[in-house]
Amino acid sequence: MLRAFRNFIATVLAALCLSGLSARSDDIPTLDVNPVCRGIASQGELEAGLQQTSFQQCVQSEQAVREEVKKEWSTFSTADKSHCVALAKTGGESSYTELITCMEMARDVRKLHSEANSQAQALSGLTPTSDIESAGKIIYGFGWR
Repeated sequence: MLRAFRNFIATVLAALCLSGLSARSDDIPTLDVNPVCRGIASQGELEAGLQQTSFQQCVQSEQAVREEVKKEWSTFSTADKSHCVALAKTGGESSYTELITCMEMARDVRKLHSEANSQAQALSGLTPTSDIESAGKIIYGFGWR
């Protein structure tokens, strides 16, 4: 009886841990934008003729972009979010601007590929199988059987 109770508790705890992990995996990441903003601020001081961006302006801009990420987060695929979050955290200089740009580009490229495939199929009116059969008739003068 005690063993059954322990197994039950272990199962419940495992389920709770897994459900907590899956909910957290879709949370908007908290990125440390301080390193990238320090770099931007110091670069602005070194480059003559460039609009200078202070550290504080950069941080405020990144927080505004984070709010955009919050609004659009649910519109991105899980795969794109995982890939882009990992990319944004690579190299030690995380940026919400880099994160949202990555996710928007991935989404837009996928959409363009989908539209191109739809247009190609609509224009050709042929399925991949009939394309092969048509090519065989044209080249060899007979159909595939």
